[in-house]
Amino acid sequence: MKLPARSVAWLLPLLLTACFHKTHQTKVQPLAPPVQNPPAFMPAPEPVATELPAPVVTIPTEPTTPSATAAKEAPKQTPKPPVVHKKPVNKNPQQAAIPNPGVSAIGQLSSGDPADYRRQTEDFIAASERGLKNINHPLNDQEQKTAAHIREFLRQARQALASGDVDGAHTLAAKAKVLLSELSR
Repeated sequence: MKLPARSVAWLLPLLLTACFHKTHQTKVQPLAPPVQNPPAFMPAPEPVATELPAPVVTIPTEPTTPSATAAKEAPKQTPKPPVVHKKPVNKNPQQAAIPNPGVSAIGQLSSGDPADYRRQTEDFIAASERGLKNINHPLNDQEQKTAAHIREFLRQARQALASGDVDGAHTLAAKAKVLLSELSR
């Protein structure tokens, strides 16, 4: 019995303060009458000309002190805005797609690498070729694709060495060696 009484006591103030959906009608304010053109019998008022006094012009006199004239003659230096250069727009889209033939697709050509670095790259290529030939077990389709990738990397590495790009050849030989290690597992 206490629970329903307590619930009623809590809900009673809520219900008393609730909105009863009274519709408030706003009073319609009367509108101003529409603007009409003046009747034809009434002439339009003429604008009245007002007389203004002549403007007072004063010409400043030049100072007679030499320091004031020297200060006026000193040129003011204004900082120049920075020059912004825009890249020329390439009007031929096919020409933009052609890569620079002097740069290899695998990186910048090296200029003067030590002979031992070149020899190490040649050893990587030879070791990868021997490892590829020494695989005895039959290869499935995925392993055959990996072997084809290794052969392609080795071919590109030899071409890079022939063109003098020792860094690119070394990178390709290292890739072939990593793929060979995965294939040999």
